[in-house]
Amino acid sequence: MNPNIVIRKETDADVSAITEVTVAAFKTLAVSNQTEHFIIAALRAAGALTLSLVAEVEGRVIGHIAFSPVTISDGTRNWYGLGPVSVLPAYQRQGVGKALIREGLARLKAMNAQGCCLVGHPDYYRKFGFINMPGLVLEGVPPEVFFALSFDGHPPQGAVAFHAGFKADGQD
Repeated sequence: MNPNIVIRKETDADVSAITEVTVAAFKTLAVSNQTEHFIIAALRAAGALTLSLVAEVEGRVIGHIAFSPVTISDGTRNWYGLGPVSVLPAYQRQGVGKALIREGLARLKAMNAQGCCLVGHPDYYRKFGFINMPGLVLEGVPPEVFFALSFDGHPPQGAVAFHAGFKADGQD
């Protein structure tokens, strides 16, 4: 990874750059509906961006990751959803996304989070310890792409619900 990459919390000045990075990162992704930037804006507007980090090189934002609270039907608290995570195409496959994920998970743990879940590519997220957790489901999502990582060794059981911001599509 580029040693000049700095990972830090987002600031108000980063908002438009985060939108640009997110749009560019998902533009050609077949599994995307190109709503990820609307999701981030909705989470931000609702005060639900628990953790929002950017990766920058020489003052330019090249990557972003968002974490927001999820609810679990068994009442387990302090779990978060990871996503979206975005890296400008010119910087993809250089470790930027991995660095954002590792730093984000470390910061969540430092905030006494109990765990994290996401919808994503099986081969990628297993590298970080995410697993398909039996008994933990996200309605409408195939279990093979729904992952969770328990920080405290006590995996929850039940249905997960991401923040309503994940339904944002820019049509409102």
